[in-house]
Parts: sequence; C-alpha cells; structure tokens
Amino acid sequence: MSPYALELKNVTVTYQDGYVALRGVDLHVSPGEIVALLGPSGSGKSSLLRGVAGLEAVTAGQVFIGDQDMAGVPTHKRGCGMVFQDGQLFPHRTVSGNVAYGLEHTGRSRTQIREEVAYWLDLVGLPDYGDRAITTLSGGQAQRVALARSLARRTGLLLLDEPLSALDRELREQLAVELREIITAADSSAVYVTHDHDEAETVADRVVYMRDGRIT
Repeated sequence: MSPYALELKNVTVTYQDGYVALRGVDLHVSPGEIVALLGPSGSGKSSLLRGVAGLEAVTAGQVFIGDQDMAGVPTHKRGCGMVFQDGQLFPHRTVSGNVAYGLEHTGRSRTQIREEVAYWLDLVGLPDYGDRAITTLSGGQAQRVALARSLARRTGLLLLDEPLSALDRELREQLAVELREIITAADSSAVYVTHDHDEAETVADRVVYMRDGRIT
C-alpha cells in the first residue's frame, strides 16, 4: 500500500510546441492532506494539475494516485475530481442535476442519488438550492456547487485550479476558510493551485512553491 494519496516522481510535461512546462517535479500528498501550489503565472502550477488529471501527457516520470501508476489511464478513470476557476457547471441542469451528474451511472437508485446530492449540498452550505437554476447563482454559490459535484464522486483526491480567483477579495477570504473545512469534512486529499499567498496559507496544510516548472 502506498502511503500517499498522490505521488509524482520526476515528472516532466512538454507541450507540442516544445515548451517545457514541468521539469522533473517530485511531489507527494498524504491522505487527508491539502497541498497548495503557489507561484507566479507560467510557473507550472496548472500544468502539474493537468498532468495529474491526464489532460496533458506526462512526457517523462510517473504519476501515482494511490498505488496505481496513471501511465495510459484516461482522465475519466483516474479517480480524481477537478474544480476550475469558472466552475464549468452545466447551465441546462439544476443545482441538484449538476451534483448528481457523476452519480448517474454508478448503479445507485434514484433515491440513493437524491440522498447523496442532499448530503453534499448540505455540506457545502446550500441545503435548499437543489431546484435552483445555475444562472441564478452568485459566483461563490456556483463554486460551492462545483465543489459538491466533485466531492459527490467520493474520489478521495481533489484538484482545484484557482477556484476562487474570479471572486472579489472579501468573498475569497470567506470561501477559503470554508473550503478548507469542507474538504477536511469530506476526508479528501487535495492539490490547490493559487497565486495568492494568504489564500494558500488559509486553505492548505502545506504550501509548495513553484517557479519555471520546478518546485523550489
């Protein structure tokens, strides 16, 4: 059994145009740990997340999620949830419909799915929002729904790419505290990308600094 929820060994990501986004990165995340990646634009933070998720090919090194080497494993089978800056919610679905999306082909009954959705919406502080249209939500509410959708898959590993950066300062500070509480309550491990030092310190158990594709 691996002692880590996520482990990167000498990972390099090179884009088709020859740009090297990651250069021999080693990183581990323990079960239940939240690790923030902090650094300037272009430092490789988002490329690291995309490499873990399988959205970018790892050109050298290895990515392990738990005990499994992710080489050749497609994104949808990697067992990790992702939350992006814009949430990427489905506008044609209600709040409940968005959270239920990842549960609909898992063999659960409709009753079980409703109960799961209600549990996660309650956890993220939106217990009465199930029937709301996505277009009626504030930015902060939309990010809570995106988080609930990822958590509902119970993957154990969350990848969050600047999820609060589109929000104003006051709301970011509030949600940073709540995000940490929610991720901890869900017993998930997480890699949290941000360029905001205060936000990283608030959300994470450990902050890792990146520059020029390397961990410094």
